[in-house]
Amino acid sequence: MTEFTPIASLIGGALIGLSAVLMMLAEGRIAGISGIASRLLPPYGDKSSAERSAFAGRLAFVAGLVAAPFLYAAATGTAVVQTVSSNLALMAVAGLLVGFGSVWGSGCTSGHGVCGLSRLSRRSFVATGVFMAAGFATVYVMRHVMGS
Repeated sequence: MTEFTPIASLIGGALIGLSAVLMMLAEGRIAGISGIASRLLPPYGDKSSAERSAFAGRLAFVAGLVAAPFLYAAATGTAVVQTVSSNLALMAVAGLLVGFGSVWGSGCTSGHGVCGLSRLSRRSFVATGVFMAAGFATVYVMRHVMGS
């Protein structure tokens, strides 16, 4: 069972939207997490000042994603509860499928679902529909067929 949290969800959604707008304003790029994270990996491109600055910005963006739960816990005194499967094989397969989908779909849920939909991109509407349907089907299978 999941908990209904409309206020926290509204605030979280607003912060995601704000970060996407700020990234577009500052970098002129879509805030797609898979693209940002993949550009942290070699090859790094040229060693120009602009490239080093862009790398630092990408690193700061990902560091902010990692630090956010810790900052929330420090600010509120409440631990962040995140439940994921303890089945490592399942998690590895899921991670590979998400990575494959991000590459095949030329973007991830944040790039298509947040930024693409707000720009009224047809490709993002299709991609978002596909990954949402896949997510719904996965939850149904895991809860009702597999008994997890």
